[in-house]
Amino acid sequence: MPKGRGQQFRIEASQENKENSMSKRIHVVRHGDGWAARREGATRVGSTHATQAEASAAARTTAIRERGEVVIHRPNGQIRDANSYGNDPYPPKG
Repeated sequence: MPKGRGQQFRIEASQENKENSMSKRIHVVRHGDGWAARREGATRVGSTHATQAEASAAARTTAIRERGEVVIHRPNGQIRDANSYGNDPYPPKG
């Protein structure tokens, strides 16, 4: 085996694992006449709701369980707010 090949394989495997794992960031976005909670990188929505508040509550429940983040969007797609529910040290290091 050529020198360094093992290192390259580990890097490729690491990148593949990152691509296969689902993101813990959940976006609350406009969906048709209502709102939806969609995991970052997903092609389909996770759940649909009549109001933004309902979608936000569902996304928050999932984010708390998975120690993730919720990103709430305005109807035009602009980010309105973001909240994290994971290991978020306060005060920040540095």
